[in-house]
Amino acid sequence: MPKPNEFDVNVLSDHLGGVLPGTGPVRLEKIPGGMSNPTYFMEFGGEEYVLRKQPPGPLLPSAHAIDREFRVINGLANTPVPVPAAPYFCNDPEIIGTPFYIMERLHGRVFHDNGLPELTASERGALFEEMAATLAALHEIDVDSVGLSDFGRHGGFFERQIARWSKQYEASKTREVQEIPRLADWLAANVPDGDETSLVHGDFRLGNLIVHPEKPRVIGVLDWELSTLGHPLSDLGYNLMPWTMLQSEFHGLAGRDLAASGIPDLRTHAARYFAMRGLPDAYDPFYTAFAFFRLAVIFEGIVSRAAQGNQVSGSAEDVEHLGRVWARHGLSLAGV
Repeated sequence: MPKPNEFDVNVLSDHLGGVLPGTGPVRLEKIPGGMSNPTYFMEFGGEEYVLRKQPPGPLLPSAHAIDREFRVINGLANTPVPVPAAPYFCNDPEIIGTPFYIMERLHGRVFHDNGLPELTASERGALFEEMAATLAALHEIDVDSVGLSDFGRHGGFFERQIARWSKQYEASKTREVQEIPRLADWLAANVPDGDETSLVHGDFRLGNLIVHPEKPRVIGVLDWELSTLGHPLSDLGYNLMPWTMLQSEFHGLAGRDLAASGIPDLRTHAARYFAMRGLPDAYDPFYTAFAFFRLAVIFEGIVSRAAQGNQVSGSAEDVEHLGRVWARHGLSLAGV
């Protein structure tokens, strides 16, 4: 019997017997690859689930907020945004050491290579269009109708986020990455005019989508850890990062022959999103530069946690250079 993060699965089994249908032992399988909230396939009472928990050890303020994940997933049930059912949340750290929640296991495909080598050119184009449509649908959700009007502050999103992530970098850093405060300064001085507030995912990318087993159709959007109310174009900017990233940088699209692959270029993908929302094309590289800034701070946090002995999975040594890489991509988009 595995001991993921050293918690006692027998205690978990006893607890779940009172809150989920069925009884019997819990069987867990760690889902590899994550460096944030540990996630497991789980079998209990003859059903398949996914268990997601906070990592062990001290956490930065507002980080790893799985209670917010649980709330937004339940809020989006029965909306055009596909999400798994989430039947249970446990805030008692005595059960497995941290809060956790349970959601249904969706059976489908997850693609981590943005080039989609497993698919045909027509399937690639259809899936990228589906991704744009799913993001547009998210940003058209009426937050009042799904009980999420208080899920974050309205207005001033970029100003607050730039300040927040700058403070997060200072609070967690174990080394100096000069490109990060340089990019923060540029972003603070170049926030585009106009404001809008919607529900935002915060990590909307191909690898967080579950795709139908046979069709290029999204059946589930996962990993809502960074979701909040904010400017919808922050999600779009994040979704556009792969077009700047190299293939060696988490399977980016830069340098690939997109026309031959069936994958749209950056401006086409962005234009589809705006068209699906019935808006004029308002693409601005600021939004992707902001996304790279935030990602740079997140990766520096991974390095910091590893230095404190609280690494979740994988090797921080494999990604310790990427905080600087992401910040440099942001500076390149900024033209500075």
